[in-house]
Amino acid sequence: MTAVAVTLAPVRPAPPPPVPRTYRGLGERLAPYAYIAPFFIIFAVFGLFPFAFTFYVALFDWNPIGDQVFIGVDNFTRMFGDPRFWNAAGNTVSIWALSTIPQLLLALVLAHVLNHARLRFALFFRMSMLVPYVTSVAATAIVFVQLFDRDYGLLNWLLGLVGVQPVDFVQSTWGSHVLIATMVIWRWFGYTTLLYLASLQAVPRAIYEAAAIDGAGAWQRFRHITVPSLRPVIIFTVVTSTIGGLQIFTEPLLIATGAPLTCGAVRQCQTLTLFLYEQGFGQFEFGYGSAVGVALFVMVVAIAAVNYLLSSRIRADR
Repeated sequence: MTAVAVTLAPVRPAPPPPVPRTYRGLGERLAPYAYIAPFFIIFAVFGLFPFAFTFYVALFDWNPIGDQVFIGVDNFTRMFGDPRFWNAAGNTVSIWALSTIPQLLLALVLAHVLNHARLRFALFFRMSMLVPYVTSVAATAIVFVQLFDRDYGLLNWLLGLVGVQPVDFVQSTWGSHVLIATMVIWRWFGYTTLLYLASLQAVPRAIYEAAAIDGAGAWQRFRHITVPSLRPVIIFTVVTSTIGGLQIFTEPLLIATGAPLTCGAVRQCQTLTLFLYEQGFGQFEFGYGSAVGVALFVMVVAIAAVNYLLSSRIRADR
């Protein structure tokens, strides 16, 4: 008999059961939320919780090393009757007006000039405008305090050439406001100019050329072409500059000598954020300081509401 070799085929393992379509769809839907979850977790811990906790503390007589007594709206009642709060609010508005309005106007005009002037090394001039923005605020304060010094400052020396008596900018109310506003303008006008210039680069030059052929002068082209083209960017810079002006802290803190939290002996340049910091971390009245923070938040929300209304009107006009 002849032996017959029998070859057995290898046994293949059974394939795993297919993943139900329900679970696959669930994973695809949850994946984007997992990618963005770290941002919202960090925001909730370091942003949303402190924000909500400020409202909570504002309702208490809060001592970090003592008792916390619930007093309701007494902190807000005290705040609205406190002349120091109104003085800080007035200083904040004054410094904002002296810094934001000239800064935006200067940036608007300068962006228009840079967009039309034929300059050699134009890229160098544009990039140099970011130098103030990247300069340390402390270094800026040191230089400007020296420039505005009563006895040895360059500005008072120039005023003396025309017979004007030396002005003590740091110790006077209006002088300190001018000093702080000048620092803010010098630091931010270059950044704002580049925003306007980038927006103007998208406006076709044929529009300006057609307007010039029709007889429109330089002022008419600026008013009827440049400004309407920049309207959304102008609204953005107005809102952000206003919010930054309401929260100004570092500049007045650095220029005052001897009394940084009050920005001078008579609180001549103390802003709302300085007043908040003084009450919270200087006097350890965290409840009252939180109430000031809530009032500042309401002011910021009001500006955001104005921005929404202006943006809606622009969209409606289009």
